[in-house]
Amino acid sequence: MTQKLNKWLSDRSITEVECLVPDIAGIPRGKILPADKYNKVLRGSGLRLPEYVFGQTVTGDYHDSVVLNAAVGDVVLKPDENAAYLVPWYSEPTAQIIHDAFYLDNAEVTVAPRAVLKRVIRALNDRGLSAIVAPELEFFLVSQSSDPDHPLKTPPGRSGRAETGKQAYGIDAVNDFDPFFEDVYDHCETMGLDIDTLVHEGGAAQMEINFNHGEALTLADQALIFKRTVRQTALNHHIHATFMAKPMQYQPGSSMHLHCSICDLKNGQNMFSNSSGEDTETFRHALGGLQRYLAGGMALMAPYVNSYRRFITTYDAPANVAWGVDNRTVGLRVPAGDYRSRRIENRIPGADTNPYLSIALTFACILLGIEEKIEPAKPMVKESDNLHTLPRNLDMALDSLDKAKKLKEVLGLDFISVFNEVKRAEAEAFLKVISPWEREYLLLNV
Repeated sequence: MTQKLNKWLSDRSITEVECLVPDIAGIPRGKILPADKYNKVLRGSGLRLPEYVFGQTVTGDYHDSVVLNAAVGDVVLKPDENAAYLVPWYSEPTAQIIHDAFYLDNAEVTVAPRAVLKRVIRALNDRGLSAIVAPELEFFLVSQSSDPDHPLKTPPGRSGRAETGKQAYGIDAVNDFDPFFEDVYDHCETMGLDIDTLVHEGGAAQMEINFNHGEALTLADQALIFKRTVRQTALNHHIHATFMAKPMQYQPGSSMHLHCSICDLKNGQNMFSNSSGEDTETFRHALGGLQRYLAGGMALMAPYVNSYRRFITTYDAPANVAWGVDNRTVGLRVPAGDYRSRRIENRIPGADTNPYLSIALTFACILLGIEEKIEPAKPMVKESDNLHTLPRNLDMALDSLDKAKKLKEVLGLDFISVFNEVKRAEAEAFLKVISPWEREYLLLNV
């Protein structure tokens, strides 16, 4: 453990440490240790987890892998001193620290999602570029229920009544959940999460939190911790918060839009526009790369069967790689504004995505576009609600990923193999479920 991290723990009188490592789904896995034990473990052989934690499905199951080797056993977790946060919802001083995974020979575990993002960032850094991103995360507040077969319900707020209509940007609708959001903001301030705007989205009790822009790995870490914070805070207020892409049948879906830019690694200058405010070649080639390669990585932005229900009604959930200035019906929106903040908004990822993987994919496409000098298509200046050019379901998306040779090389062949194994297994598990729709329409009619 570094001197910096040791001082951080000591200054905050930490008594317990939650050691986190994000898996394929973006679920924090790991171990919880007393602080003094944590220090001893790190000074010794290190904190260990089975390598197969990265082959675990969202259902908690394990499957055979051509990459992961159960006989190899454990990997070693090493803390990132820049990814240490307090856990503000506990009474005891507790830390949550994000770790990276390494084999016993000190080689990085390349199938770990955080390592995938770091791989893409290094490739950009090698070219004198840095990846800057600002996520926008949407989520629903829903009433607690122990029955997974029961449709979700909107919880009542302070008014005692649940929302029934659309309240997009409604101030009073947000204020109805003031106690919850006050705790969320207090927790984020305590942890140093750089969140910005809170707005009410179009769904009943659907909210969005915007992050300020920053370095890609830092913002991916913050998105992981933020999702955990919102879910925990909701539990403390006797409701649930869900980041499912489409949790309710008659409500809109939830996204994680990514505002992305490329900066000069040395001076931080935005490479998407010049001093005259004109678009640069880097900007055009970034768009071109996203247009050419993003469809091949659809499974990383929409990783579950449920993810594709969000695109059925395409308004505000575009299923295409067209681009346009301030056009919210295209997958790649370029917000109008000051040329110094020129950026591309990837509107395709769902809120259910692993933030490390969606961010890694987005910048992998940008990197390929810059390297290959890909020119984008002409901008879309009209609505494109009916333009659907991306894979329509998880199986199609995984098939597209199998064929995306250059994208797989940038992200890592071993990672793509494990990701494919996990997602194929989850899709197969879903096929074993008999839905209410099938019972309603097929039971007595076929």
